[in-house]
Amino acid sequence: MSNFQFQEKQVRARNGFVALFLNTLFIIGLHVGFVLGLIEVSKRETASEDFGFLFGVTLVGYFVLLMINIMIWCGLKIIRPNEAYVFTCFGKYVGTLQKDGFYWVNPFYVPYNPAAKPVVQNPQNVSPTPGVNVNVGGSAVNFSSRKISLKVQSLKNDKQKVNDELGNPIEVGINVFWKINDVTKAVFNVENYEEYLSMQADAALRTVVRSFPYDVGKDSDEMSLRASSVEVAKQIQEKLQEKAEIAGIEITEARITQLAYAPEIAAAMLQRQQAAAIIDARRTIVDGAVGMVEMALQQLSEKKVVDLDDERRAQMVSNLLVVLCGNRDAQPIVNSGSIY
Repeated sequence: MSNFQFQEKQVRARNGFVALFLNTLFIIGLHVGFVLGLIEVSKRETASEDFGFLFGVTLVGYFVLLMINIMIWCGLKIIRPNEAYVFTCFGKYVGTLQKDGFYWVNPFYVPYNPAAKPVVQNPQNVSPTPGVNVNVGGSAVNFSSRKISLKVQSLKNDKQKVNDELGNPIEVGINVFWKINDVTKAVFNVENYEEYLSMQADAALRTVVRSFPYDVGKDSDEMSLRASSVEVAKQIQEKLQEKAEIAGIEITEARITQLAYAPEIAAAMLQRQQAAAIIDARRTIVDGAVGMVEMALQQLSEKKVVDLDDERRAQMVSNLLVVLCGNRDAQPIVNSGSIY
């Protein structure tokens, strides 16, 4: 990919209010002069050879000056905070206007933004985005603003089906927050910086997700998509920033918005998770039961409540474990006679 060859520079802009005032005086003077010219021409109406010539000259001069006035109006630009214009003149880059305010620039300077293209839409489905809607043959043509937004924007791509490190198909979605740092790079280095960022986000998401398993064991220190989503999103952000640098875009944050097994294996994986949860729960119950039995035998022995031989001790341990580890409440049998 070729390196960026343009250096960003500020375009020369004049105070818009001064230009507006002078141009208003110009249009007023133009109309006054046109009326006075018609009056002067009408005085020479008797000389037919002069009348037609003078009237034609007056009319042509009026329209020429009127076109110049309209061109001057076209040079007025309004810049809001965190907005910018990139201007070209007959295909050549002439500068960038970023400071908010009301300005007048050369009318031949054309604002250029490849991400703002006319979109033909059905009138019932016209989106309320800023721009001018013009009806053409029953459809609406939306001329998006040629301004470039420098605000933090969000990109939420559709969820994707990706295989994790173990080959399990999962569905994952990501939300990327970004802003333009260099408007000249964003305009001239890539065809459409929004589409470019969207495609690079998909590629970065797939690359990183394939490097991690969806889930790992409870005692494992390995990173996984489910348990280490913040770290995974950080790696996606770093990978995406490498590709977005050439477009003058800064990736401020990346978040995983959706993470789940694909529908074709979701049921099987749910059973697997349930089985693992049951095993972990049983392990905890058994560990606790063994500790309670050990404590009970130790206290009975220390306090000399009862002397038990090995056979009775084994029977007591068995009974306690059945009571403590069973799924149902135990039904005790009371022995009213001698245990011997």
